[in-house]
Amino acid sequence: MTFADFKNWREESLCAKPSLLDCGETNLYRALSTLQPKPLKQAGQIHRCDLAKKWLRRYGLPESDSRRAHVCRGVRHALRIILKEAASGNAILYAPKDVYPAYLEIAHSAGAEVRTYSTMPHPVLPTAKEDARSEFLLICNPWKPLGRFLTAEECGHLRRWITATNKRFILIDAVYDFGVPFHPTTMNLAETGRVIVLHSVTKGWLWPQTFGIAWAGGQSSHFNFGFRGDPPSQDQLALADQLLTGEANLPARVAATIDARKDKLLAVLPNAVAKLFVTAAARSSSGCYLFPVDLDASELLNQHAILGIPASVFGAQWSGTILTSLASVFAAGQKERHP
Repeated sequence: MTFADFKNWREESLCAKPSLLDCGETNLYRALSTLQPKPLKQAGQIHRCDLAKKWLRRYGLPESDSRRAHVCRGVRHALRIILKEAASGNAILYAPKDVYPAYLEIAHSAGAEVRTYSTMPHPVLPTAKEDARSEFLLICNPWKPLGRFLTAEECGHLRRWITATNKRFILIDAVYDFGVPFHPTTMNLAETGRVIVLHSVTKGWLWPQTFGIAWAGGQSSHFNFGFRGDPPSQDQLALADQLLTGEANLPARVAATIDARKDKLLAVLPNAVAKLFVTAAARSSSGCYLFPVDLDASELLNQHAILGIPASVFGAQWSGTILTSLASVFAAGQKERHP
């Protein structure tokens, strides 16, 4: 099922039976629109280097890394630039095929050679033998839509993979990490010097395609990333300065709001469904609103009156379902509903 097919199916299902428990909302910005800050006009020019240093300070990283903290317009923008450079050097990209279709779309448009791997119901990380070419491995931390951070075992696997040859690099999409500093597993991998952490104001500050940072490890400095030639606009930089300075606590508020909705979802789920969660960590991961369950979406709908997202919508071959806690029924002040 494609995402367009799912949207139509969801609308038709809810219209036919309004009493369904809607666990199929995917739009974070619509769900949390009341938290989105209003842009303020700012006088004077905003410099990218100043924003890079402000971002580094926020995440407890040395300001001396400012030359390696490349300013961009978000994770997608950063990936376009990085993968274009990777493709020009005949590099290989390993990318998840069941997270965001945009990953593969960007990679193919950049001309990169792509090899895919699955993340659902559990990540199957590449184990390819050494290749003469450079290799990039794209991951999410936390994993989406699994709703959890890397495990110690996965982190160890990735460290062994990246250190097997000096031509391997890991791209970490950390946009769903609402914490400060970044999760220990991200920092553990970053210690290798061959990790590029991608982050932005897209989720924590609810402003997509505005401002982001690609923090590149020291051993990736030989790549000629073209960030300087394609910077954010002054309006985007001014908004980013406002968010990082005046809205520093917003990611924590966003995470707390998401956690409150998660609690309401967990409170109304039947035990028969809750016990089928793929990962128990999703229950305790702050900022998590996606929950995979090992049950077919049609069966979930017919037996439990719960509308979820078939995993195939994310590109997975797995037959499970993803539940979300973003629908208005889980918002503060809404009455609980038991299916």
